[in-house]
Amino acid sequence: MVRGARQQQQPRSRLVPRLSGTVEKPPRKRKSRTEFALKEIMSSGGAEDDIPQGERKTVTDFCYLLDKSKQLFNGLRDLPQYGQKQWQSYFGRTFDVYTKLWKFQQQHRQVLDSRYGLKRWQIGEIASKIGQLYYHYYLRTSETSYLNEAFSFYSAIRQRSYYSQVNKEDRPELVVKKLRYYARFIVVCLLLNKMDVVKDLVKELSDEIEDYTHRFNTEDQVEWNLVLQEVAAFIEADPVMVLNDDNTIVITSNRLAETGAPLLEQGMIVGQLSLADALIIGNCNNQVKFSELTVDMFRMLQALEREPMNLASQMNKPGMQESADKPTRRENPHKYLLYKPTFSQLYTFLAASFKELPANSVLLIYLSATGVFPTGRSDSEGPYDFGGVLTNSNRDIINGDAIHKRNQSHKEMHCLHPGDLYPFTRKPLFIIVDSSNSVAYKNFTNLFGQPLVCLLSPTAYPKALQDQSQRGSLFTLFLNNPLMAFLFVSGLSSMRRGLWEKCQEYLRKINRDIAQLLTHSRSIDQAFLQFFGDEFLRLLLTRFIFCSATMRMHKIFRETRNYPETYPQLPRDETVENPLLQKHILELASLLDVRNVFLENTIDDY
Repeated sequence: MVRGARQQQQPRSRLVPRLSGTVEKPPRKRKSRTEFALKEIMSSGGAEDDIPQGERKTVTDFCYLLDKSKQLFNGLRDLPQYGQKQWQSYFGRTFDVYTKLWKFQQQHRQVLDSRYGLKRWQIGEIASKIGQLYYHYYLRTSETSYLNEAFSFYSAIRQRSYYSQVNKEDRPELVVKKLRYYARFIVVCLLLNKMDVVKDLVKELSDEIEDYTHRFNTEDQVEWNLVLQEVAAFIEADPVMVLNDDNTIVITSNRLAETGAPLLEQGMIVGQLSLADALIIGNCNNQVKFSELTVDMFRMLQALEREPMNLASQMNKPGMQESADKPTRRENPHKYLLYKPTFSQLYTFLAASFKELPANSVLLIYLSATGVFPTGRSDSEGPYDFGGVLTNSNRDIINGDAIHKRNQSHKEMHCLHPGDLYPFTRKPLFIIVDSSNSVAYKNFTNLFGQPLVCLLSPTAYPKALQDQSQRGSLFTLFLNNPLMAFLFVSGLSSMRRGLWEKCQEYLRKINRDIAQLLTHSRSIDQAFLQFFGDEFLRLLLTRFIFCSATMRMHKIFRETRNYPETYPQLPRDETVENPLLQKHILELASLLDVRNVFLENTIDDY
């Protein structure tokens, strides 16, 4: 994930990464350095001459592997943040060394305990680094199965209490390592929807922070308490709870399942484009976030991923060729997660995605950002005259500019204008804008004749609707979890599991019918059908139409600015205002006993 001017399966019984290799022989040029370290390390274990040669070699090999692993891990931050190929060989070498290091300390634990003084927190640090590698491999590849591997390592650290003795040492930097481990573990659990584990981890982290701040008078106490507040707000962002009969909360997943997207039926003529790359950009003021991931970003990235599979049966070492018996299935689209990027950062990543986009593929841009509105009046109506969405600014650079009042004829520089995206319409482009100025992106011109669609959020919501903007946008919630969004606008805050599953089944029927409406329309722009062959885009389009139809039928959504829009325009009478779809929405409302919040003046015509 990138921020501002910088970036950042079931558990296996044995904590071993799925990599192999033998321990490399230390090169001679490192021998003197290692021998010097050995004299320091072994001095407590007796005279140096009394140490058997085999044990001396064991410690020498371990020191070399530990040193090498740290060098490679630290080098990860120097890899380019964008581009999908340059980093793979380096990641592969790093995985190799950490695998050897982990197996080596397992095989020689007794010698390392007695001669090296290996402590449990040091074993935990190695396991934590392997967990971080898997997590960052997920960020680089968007392959959700690597999250299971990261969870496996982080979970084993906790189960085996590798960090339990850290609090007994008078070293605050070691406690910080433990706190950072908890924060990383929480991120992985959030992404895997393991909310029960998250709640346990938050309680443990709270206790650890309290102990840390009590023992050490540190300056980072406020920062760690902020971490707790952020994650607490994050896990409470969903406006509706699904409950079991015993009132425990049901954890629902919103990744693409096998039955998620409506199937293409015989007679549906759609394009063969596939979603290959996505930029997910979050720059909303005051929206709940955790680890540089806003609620909107979190929801959208899950809408662009399949359910994780067991990595053990699916693939070999990262960066290596896939196993021959792997089932054939489409991969997740590659994603860049950009939290409050500057314009130059956003453009750099956008250009990298554009450059590497394969043939017959689609680039998706998701913008969840504060609106930037035009200043003054303009005689023209070009792609830079309607404003856009906010990009981050480097205050150190523009302080001088901020002192002087901007000339009204100048355009806002810290803004992504619709015209800024024109160069990238040379390839198929699918844009989602969730912003108070989303309508600026209605003013597109398709210069190059490539498929281009923009899904645009309402620019305002009814005042009667409870303000949930800090907990994520309603529009993005519809694209991620349409049933939860429907319940929220209907005034419901909880639901029993049985009714939830019944409504989900009915919603799948609605999606199938929406797909039929789209593909059978005689006046729809062909760009929509070009994208409809891809599962992810098909689901987003059907959810968008459901969202728009719901808002148009809702009694308190009465202003034009309360409705989503598209470029090109959809034929309303065949899609968002179609009588069959309106009938379905009323029937769904009847299942929930909330039919009174929707208009019924069209149902008698069907």
